[in-house]
Amino acid sequence: MKRNPLVLFFVAVIVAAMLFAGIRAARNNRANGPAKGQLIGSLAPDFDLQTLDGKNMKLSDLRGKAVLLNFWATYCGPCKIEMPWFVELQKEYGPQGFQIVGVAMDDASTEDIAKFVKEMGVNYPILLGKESVGQSYGGVGVLPTTFFVDRDGKLIAREFGLVSRSVFVDHIKSALGQGQAVQAQK
Repeated sequence: MKRNPLVLFFVAVIVAAMLFAGIRAARNNRANGPAKGQLIGSLAPDFDLQTLDGKNMKLSDLRGKAVLLNFWATYCGPCKIEMPWFVELQKEYGPQGFQIVGVAMDDASTEDIAKFVKEMGVNYPILLGKESVGQSYGGVGVLPTTFFVDRDGKLIAREFGLVSRSVFVDHIKSALGQGQAVQAQK
């Protein structure tokens, strides 16, 4: 049986690329920042990031509220799927002391991000992310990456990639139920 050298070459290239990607992913997982799961139960790392309208926002400013912190990008397909859910969840749970915060982690211009956010009908603050903030949360190599913070500012859960809406609802209810009680509005 004769082997085609071109086929062997492409197979070798594919294997080499997979090895390179695997080694790189392993290094990134060990890179600066807390180990997987180390942050859960700890105070969420504070940050001071710029909003789309040029103001600054700190996570600590939201103490007393349950927070869904979502790292996303305009080019991220799964992010586009979950954003309408977040709009609905902000409307539904916002009156109970819940706040969604989106952190844009791509290189798009502020204007392009603002246009995208407007087209998606986003009703929660969008911040311009920095790699250092992502690293303080253990790295956000997968987009979307979502963290859930209770009313006391402690991280209670983290999700990588797209998960079902019901998973978000469960984490939101848990975040609302933990920490300082805030009188529910009826």
